[in-house]
Amino acid sequence: MATTTGGAPREALPALNLSALIAFATRSHGWALALLMIVSFLAFLPGFFHIPPIDRDEARFAQATKQMIESGNYVDIRFQDESRYKKPIGIYWLQAAVVKTAETLGVPDARTQIWLYRIPSLLGAIGAVLLTYWAALAFVSRRAALLAGLMLATCVLLGVEARLAKTDAMLLLTVVAAMGALGRIYLANPTNPGAPIDRKGGWILPAIFWTAVAGGILLKGPLILMFVALTGISLATLDRSARWLRDLMPIAGIVWMLLLVLPWFVAIFAKSGDSFFADSIGHDLIEKVGAGQESHGAPPGLYLLLFWVTFWPGSMLAGLAAESVWNVRREPGAKFLLAWIIPSWIVFEIVLTKLPHYVLPLYPPIAILAAGILDRNALSHRRWLENGTVWWFLIAVILALTMITAHIVLGAQLGLLAWPFAAAAIILGLFAWLLYRVDGAERSLLRAMAASICIALAAYGTTFSDLPVLFPAVELANYVRESGCNAPAVATAGYHEPSLVFLAGTDTRHTDGAGAADLLSGGPCRFAFVERGHERTFAQRAEAIGLRYASGPRVEGISVTGGRRVSIAIFRSEESQ
Repeated sequence: MATTTGGAPREALPALNLSALIAFATRSHGWALALLMIVSFLAFLPGFFHIPPIDRDEARFAQATKQMIESGNYVDIRFQDESRYKKPIGIYWLQAAVVKTAETLGVPDARTQIWLYRIPSLLGAIGAVLLTYWAALAFVSRRAALLAGLMLATCVLLGVEARLAKTDAMLLLTVVAAMGALGRIYLANPTNPGAPIDRKGGWILPAIFWTAVAGGILLKGPLILMFVALTGISLATLDRSARWLRDLMPIAGIVWMLLLVLPWFVAIFAKSGDSFFADSIGHDLIEKVGAGQESHGAPPGLYLLLFWVTFWPGSMLAGLAAESVWNVRREPGAKFLLAWIIPSWIVFEIVLTKLPHYVLPLYPPIAILAAGILDRNALSHRRWLENGTVWWFLIAVILALTMITAHIVLGAQLGLLAWPFAAAAIILGLFAWLLYRVDGAERSLLRAMAASICIALAAYGTTFSDLPVLFPAVELANYVRESGCNAPAVATAGYHEPSLVFLAGTDTRHTDGAGAADLLSGGPCRFAFVERGHERTFAQRAEAIGLRYASGPRVEGISVTGGRRVSIAIFRSEESQ
C-alpha cells in the first residue's frame, strides 16, 4: 500500500488526490513547466491589471521610466527634477521596452497604465519559478524540483513582488539563474568537487552564470555578487579547494560581463560624473549597512520571524525539514544550498536596514532543500513540529479575515466577492493541518498552496482593487483628465505621493498652500490639490492676490506609505470650468 511522508496510507481518505496531479506533471519536463506556469499565473495575475500604482517605490520606478520615454534619454535616471541614482538602469530599460511596445501596438494611455510597468516583474517572478525547477534538478528528483517551484510560486512574498514595478522579482530571476549554473558546475563531480570537470558544451553554464551576474548588476548593483562570492568562499573553505571555480571560465566570463555592464556605467559617468556612484554606493548601500535607512532599521532576527509568513505556505515544510537538512549538510548538494543560504542570511540579519524582500533570493534554495527532504520521506516526526502545521490554518484565517475586515472598515462594504475565496482558503488551510497525519505532508502542502492562491484571489483580485480609499491619487488624476484640458498644470500641497506625479503628469508641482494659490493665478486649466492642513494658507494667499477659483469635490483617502488619513480639497482656476 502506498504511503506518504506522514506514514499514513494515501487511500485513507477519498479526498481529491492532488498528488496525482504532481505525478502526472512529472512525466516530462514540458508538463512540469506547464503546471508551474499555470500555478504562477493563478498566483500572480489576480489584481495585476487593476490595482493602481502603489506608493512609494513602485510609483517612483514607474515615473522615472516614464520620464525616460518622455525625454528620450535612456541613460540618465530622474524623478521630476531630481536624479534617482540609487539603482542602476536595468529595470528602467525593461519597463521602457514594454511601454514603448505597447504604444506601438496602440494601447490607449500606455504611459500611465501601471500594469505595463509591472510586466517585467511578472516575467521575472514566473522566470524565477521556472528556473528554480531547473536549478533544483541538479540537486533533487523531478518531483521534488516541481514541488520546490510550486512553493516559490505560491509564497506570500513573491506574490507581492510579482505585482510591483520594481527590481526584486527580476533580480530573483538573475540570482537563481546564476546560482543554478554555479551549482551544476560545483556538482559536476560530486565525489571530488575540486576535480576538473569533463563535460561537453562546457561553455554553456559559464555563459549562463556570467550573463545572469551582468543582468543582476544592471538591476541592483553588486548585490548579486554577494550571493555568488559568499557561496564560493564558503565552499572553498569547507572543501579546502577552489579548483572547481576554474570551470566558470573566469577570464572570458569577466570580460563578457564587463562588455554587458560597462557601456551604461561609462555613459552615466560621462553624464553625471561620480554622482551615480556616490548616491548608489556611498549613500544608498553604506547607509543601509550602517543605519536604518528610511526608518527601516530593525535588530537581528527579524528575517527569521518574517520568514514564517513571507514564505508561507512553504515555511512550515521548511521547519519540518530543518533537522534532516542539518543531518545531510555534508552531502555536496546540501552543502552548496546551505552555502547559498546561511552566509547571506547572516549578512542580512546584521545589516541594520531591513525590508522583507531583501532575503527573497534565499528562498529558492530553502524550497529545494525542503522538497528534497520531503522526497526522501525524512521530515521530522517530532510531535511539537507536527503540531506546528496548524500554522497552515492560522495564516489562512488571519489573511482571509484581514481581507474581509479591510472591506468593512476601509470600504464600508461587505466585500461579498472576497468571501468565497476567503472561505475556501480557510477550509483548505484547515484540511492541510488536520489531515497532515492522515494522508501525508505532500497533500497537506498542496492544500496549503491552494489556500495561498485563494488568498491571492481574495486580496489582490477583489480587496485592493475594490478599495479606492487606498489610492486617492487615482481620483485626483481622473478629475484632471476628465476636465478636457489639453495641457493642465497641477500643484499639490501636503499630499506629495509619487503616484500622483505618475498619474497627473511629470510637471506636477509639490508646494504648500500659498504656492498652490499662486499656480492657480497663472491662467486657465490649472488645478490645486490642497491637503486639509494647508487649506488655511491657501485661502489666505488666494485672498491676498485676489484669486478667483472654483472648488471641486473633496477626496478622502489613506496614504498607504504613511498609514494616515488624508483629506484633499480640489481647487481649479475659474477659467478652466
